[in-house]
Amino acid sequence: MTIASLGSLTVLMIFLMSLCSFGLSTAGAYRRSERLIEGGIQALYATFGLSAFASSLIIYAFLAGDFSIQYVQQTSDSAMPLFYKITAFWGGLDGSLLFWVLLHTLFASLAVRANRQRHREMIGHVVAVLGVISAFFAGLLLFLKDPFSPYLIDIPRTGRGLNPLLQNFYMIFHPPSLYLGYVSLAVPYAFGMGALMSGHVDATWQRSVRRWVLFSWIFLSVGLILGGLWAYEELGWGGYWAWDPVENAGLLPWFTTVAFLHSVMIQERRGMMKVWNVVLIIISFLLTIIGTFMTRSGVVESVHAFGEDSDLAWTFGAFMLLIVVFSFGLVLWRRPLLRARGELESALSREFAFLVNNWLFLICSLFVLAATMWPTFIEWMNILVERYPDALGWIDPGERKTIGPPFFNRYMRPLGLALLLLTGVGPLLAWRKTTGQNLIRQFAGPLVVGVGATIAPAILGVESPWGLACFGLCGFTFWTIVQEFYRGVALRRSRRPQGVGEALLGLVLKARRRYGGYIVHLGIVLMFFGWAGNAYKVERKATLQPGQSFELGAYVIRHDGLRVTEDWQKEMITADLAVLKDGVVVDVLHPARWWYYQLPEQPTTEVSRYMSVGEDVYTSMQEVDLTTGWTQLSLFINPLVNWIWVGMIVMLGGALVCVGTRKTEAADA
Repeated sequence: MTIASLGSLTVLMIFLMSLCSFGLSTAGAYRRSERLIEGGIQALYATFGLSAFASSLIIYAFLAGDFSIQYVQQTSDSAMPLFYKITAFWGGLDGSLLFWVLLHTLFASLAVRANRQRHREMIGHVVAVLGVISAFFAGLLLFLKDPFSPYLIDIPRTGRGLNPLLQNFYMIFHPPSLYLGYVSLAVPYAFGMGALMSGHVDATWQRSVRRWVLFSWIFLSVGLILGGLWAYEELGWGGYWAWDPVENAGLLPWFTTVAFLHSVMIQERRGMMKVWNVVLIIISFLLTIIGTFMTRSGVVESVHAFGEDSDLAWTFGAFMLLIVVFSFGLVLWRRPLLRARGELESALSREFAFLVNNWLFLICSLFVLAATMWPTFIEWMNILVERYPDALGWIDPGERKTIGPPFFNRYMRPLGLALLLLTGVGPLLAWRKTTGQNLIRQFAGPLVVGVGATIAPAILGVESPWGLACFGLCGFTFWTIVQEFYRGVALRRSRRPQGVGEALLGLVLKARRRYGGYIVHLGIVLMFFGWAGNAYKVERKATLQPGQSFELGAYVIRHDGLRVTEDWQKEMITADLAVLKDGVVVDVLHPARWWYYQLPEQPTTEVSRYMSVGEDVYTSMQEVDLTTGWTQLSLFINPLVNWIWVGMIVMLGGALVCVGTRKTEAADA
């Protein structure tokens, strides 16, 4: 039996075993039969084993160069390095769906194994939901996108190769990180639906899935930032985010998972927002399916999308409709059981700040989704008008237009600053109600620092109102965080003789969730600080011959020559650019263009940059004439950009502290 036939048979078994898991667990939950539920659980475990086997088969096919399999031939070649052959597994549409099934069955198995005794009353329903999800994706592999589909005649001897843009260090980790974040959200969704179906809608299930949501958020964050780094260092346009539809797809559930991680604290503390938290779980999972639909169906135009596929579009559309009807139908049915125990007592309270925070995150997510899909909606309306002119002739949707970064920035900039403000305001407010005296005492320091952080860059020449507002809010929020740590450390030292470092460590370890959250907020402040540098970014185009120089802000870029080299996979043209400041060479940069032999029509731009604490000198080669030496360069000074990456590291460090929260720890915010 060939790898292709064995793989296709395994995909069939995954699909049948998923249906078996769904059927047994559903019957077991209905009949209250532990034997049937156990059968469903074992079938779920079996789907993971089969998925792992199918994944190992496709990876082996890549490593062995089995070009009789269409997917292997279309996404790899013999000259690719080993790790790129492995990452080609998820580099195309068919393989990415198999990777999704692998991760989903793994997470489902781990979650059920860890919670089957703790949530015995709902575990049958949970397994049924997880089984439906795995059956859907396995069905896509079986009926629409089989990664093991072989060539029947004229088997190619060589592969086309992986897209050159994907042969980058960051792309080894960027897609898997996003997949980990996307797929793991099925677990909270399944437990939420299990709680509604079983009627056990207390906060117990949410405490069990909170870490899963945090896990998803962490990997969504890692995936987004690695995607930004990839765009920054590979595409050569001087930026890291351009509101591309595929980028936006990863951002959508990020907003709602952040909202849930904040609002769940209100339910734990005050017994409020039960319906809201369930709805956030549903929306977060739904957005992962919408994001998958956007990137794999061709409904949006993007260089990162997998291509157009109308069959996938209709299939995903039906699945999303099923999720909406089923999930919100359950919410309406169980609404009487989801009544809040507490009520909002004051607008000057932490609950109200969290509520506004939640609404802003949801608005951000819905706005990005609507703006991303708007050109597609216009195209759909035009098709309907053409097909049914008598009924819809009065509608004039207009031509399909691309919505670019200026539109997104215009509306997302104020929303982002409002969220940054709430990040600083929330910890200053008390639960239930904040008194006037406490309000003055808490806000005095952050306000002073915020005003100073606004005035200082204005004196230094920053003129952008948005940039100044961002600097000011960074200062305000930074001091809020410092103030919280200072007071906690001072209190511990007043109770026992400790050094500052020991007291700080003890403080964080005792209340990991609270102070880990503050570390996350600190990372966000640093990232906003880095984004604020866009207010005085320098961008220039230059065409130079060897020996010529060009002034770029406080620097001089000198063209020292060109080099042509090659290896077994590609041909490379590299420029040597000396970076001078005050007449002294501070660095030599080597921007390049690479042409892969298998895909010469897709050259890549290799960026080179001089990094410092305050700014990046960023260079990329656009065009080159080897006969004359003329080299067209894109040159940038990107102020503070490296603080974005530093902030991300700090934010993830805080998230890992939160993951380590003890089960008995109080839900402090």
